[in-house]
Amino acid sequence: MASKFAVEVELKSNPQKVWERINDYTNFFPKAFPQVFESVVALKGDGNSPGSVRLIKYGPEVPLKTITEKIELVDEENKKMSYSVIDGDILKLYTVFKATMEASSKGDGTLVTYSGEYERLNEQVPHPDNVTGFILNALLALDAYLLSKNEKS
Repeated sequence: MASKFAVEVELKSNPQKVWERINDYTNFFPKAFPQVFESVVALKGDGNSPGSVRLIKYGPEVPLKTITEKIELVDEENKKMSYSVIDGDILKLYTVFKATMEASSKGDGTLVTYSGEYERLNEQVPHPDNVTGFILNALLALDAYLLSKNEKS
């Protein structure tokens, strides 16, 4: 039976700028954060639209080495995207891992919600707090990057 997770983080950057970078994950994140994202390669499609499959190779700072994701949904109007992990290190812990990320306006900034479902391989496998923590840190780094590049608005 699948368990659910949900975390939120408030960013100072504009929701449209945050969404543009999240939606261009394949190209943007390896360039902006090479110590964390060694590469993101589109194996099928453009790597950013529904049906695309992308291989993510993480840098030395990340315990996971690779994952392969299939993008299930991209909703430009609502700044929302969903994906399923279909291969890689995370599936050594979870038989199912699906996530949705949504960026919405909050005051002058952005509220990003990261939620989804997972099934642990067995009872000894921890809940994915390390995964959600990693995503939150990546979003905070994105916010700092956008603010430093004067991309707030």
